[in-house]
Amino acid sequence: MTIPIFYTISDDFTPYLAVSINSLVKQARPNNDYKVIILHQGLSQAHQQALAAYERANVKIDFRQLDDQLFAPIQNKKGNYLRAEFFTLSIFYRLFIPDLFPEYDKAIYIDADTVINDDLAKLYQTDFANNLIGACHDQSIQYVKPLQVYLKDVLGLNPASYINSGVLVMNCQALRAEGFLDKFLQLLTTYQFNSIAPDQDYLNEICAGRIKLLDPRWDAMPNDFDPEIANPGLVHYNLFYKPWHFTGVKYERFFWASAKETAFYEELKAELANFTDQDREKEKAKMQEMVQAVDLLLADPGNWFHVKQTIKVTL
Repeated sequence: MTIPIFYTISDDFTPYLAVSINSLVKQARPNNDYKVIILHQGLSQAHQQALAAYERANVKIDFRQLDDQLFAPIQNKKGNYLRAEFFTLSIFYRLFIPDLFPEYDKAIYIDADTVINDDLAKLYQTDFANNLIGACHDQSIQYVKPLQVYLKDVLGLNPASYINSGVLVMNCQALRAEGFLDKFLQLLTTYQFNSIAPDQDYLNEICAGRIKLLDPRWDAMPNDFDPEIANPGLVHYNLFYKPWHFTGVKYERFFWASAKETAFYEELKAELANFTDQDREKEKAKMQEMVQAVDLLLADPGNWFHVKQTIKVTL
């Protein structure tokens, strides 16, 4: 059995991806074959070589440079900003995976800011039934009341079923057959929705009602509220809880244990040491910026909630 695992990356995220891939390789079981495919638009040769060094007999690493023209419809507009903060095409790459790789009926997608503590073959065995994707509930926003308002009154979604897009098991065969990519591009170019989490919101909206909620241990996220999951299969340093920027981050021990085994360890330690208190205050302020964006999005007559009163956005 070959298990395809996708990452998407910009060049500056290479050190964190190295930590994730190193942890993936350590958990890979010898009776399975793993194909790690890194989607990018300009990963340096030096960084490709550094990441390729993690190949093993049963873990192959491939790099796919994506064509700029493919993403021409996705413009640098406020509605496409990640967390309402900055624009990066790489967050949208995951949405193209089923159509770019027709040889796969099923695939795993993982964000680069992760550490894997269990064999991903277990995640790959997810039974979709009639679902289009499998993912975990987004635990990082459930205690932030304005973001709950955003989910209910801007997106028109049930917060209890809103998933995080950083870890996905994709039913590629069904997503292709039912025209997921066409639906995404049609909605994107027609409405240009303003969003806090663009790629994630599109996935939640288009796949609503056909998302299999996975065990939360497959997307354990640091926050200030929940106790640690006792046995996290995958840790996702989502939003602003980055152990290379802050100390005392929940689950940070998993990151540094893997980082020590990479060629980027000293670079990552230096990044933490050079990240100032002023930098940290700026990071903390970004959550407030997200919260403040909610009122503007509520007042937008072209938000998801209003558009959904007149058209069908789901597959």
